[in-house]
Amino acid sequence: MSSASSDGSDPHHEHHHHDHHDHGDEHSELDPMTIRVRALETVLTEKAYIDPAALDLLIDTYQTRIGPRNGARVVAKAWSDPAFMEWLLADASAAIASLGFTGRQGEHMVAVANSDEQHHIVVCTLCSCYPWPVLGLPPTWYKSAPYRSRVVRDPRGVLAEFGVELPSQTQIRVWDSTAEVRYLVIPQRPPGSNGLDEMALAALVTRDSMIGTGLALRPDQVAEASA
Repeated sequence: MSSASSDGSDPHHEHHHHDHHDHGDEHSELDPMTIRVRALETVLTEKAYIDPAALDLLIDTYQTRIGPRNGARVVAKAWSDPAFMEWLLADASAAIASLGFTGRQGEHMVAVANSDEQHHIVVCTLCSCYPWPVLGLPPTWYKSAPYRSRVVRDPRGVLAEFGVELPSQTQIRVWDSTAEVRYLVIPQRPPGSNGLDEMALAALVTRDSMIGTGLALRPDQVAEASA
């Protein structure tokens, strides 16, 4: 199903029926499981069984470091191996599995590649379906009601808030994840990355670039960050 955004960017919103969750109120950002987890965390913290700072560090490690590294390896291989890119776009589940990244939340994958003509962005409008085997834990904003509702109506505006300014002629396509199908965005290979091996290329790939709310880093940006 396609729809036109309010800014005239004519995004295509690929929406699929969700029948696997009790979603509750769309405007409530906390689902029952989240509420229970937070209550349990509060009790354990009060009893000094856990250290909130250590827990936050652990979550951040899996959310922003370990998890996305798998997806970054997939993207890096696609950038450097045209045959793998072709396979990835034709059968993402099999191509990703060939690198050892499988498991729940990632059984049925679809890869979409950004280009000068089209930019892809992923959302789960009714819940928070997310490809855990390749991207790790979903960021908090991905699960929030504002993101889930606004990215469909105004994708260009949402991208601008993430610091992504696209040419007016670039069409934006919004993909709606479900329990049956989850998406991986292949960002455009950045300039200045020719000659880099797969490990160096993977360092240019961010979690947000594989959701579509960011762009791959240039080599000079990675060098500045590590300096």
